[in-house]
Amino acid sequence: MCDKKELKFSIFILYSLAEKWKMSPPEVYKILNSTGIFDDYVIKCYDVLHTQGKEYLVEDITDFAREKGVNV
Repeated sequence: MCDKKELKFSIFILYSLAEKWKMSPPEVYKILNSTGIFDDYVIKCYDVLHTQGKEYLVEDITDFAREKGVNV
C-alpha cells in the first residue's frame, strides 16, 4: 500500500513513461506491474527516486524494463 505522495509520484512516472514509450498509461502500468518494477522499484524506492529528474527516471526505468525483457 502506498500513501498519497507515492501515488502522485507513481502517476507521474506512468504518464512520463507513456509519453516516452508512445503507449497509454494503462499499457505502461501493465508492463511495470507484470515485471514487478512498479511495486519492487517505483514504490519501494520512492524515497530515493522522487529526488531525481524526469529524464533520469524515464531512462533508468526504461533500462530496467529492458533488462527484464520488455521491448520498449
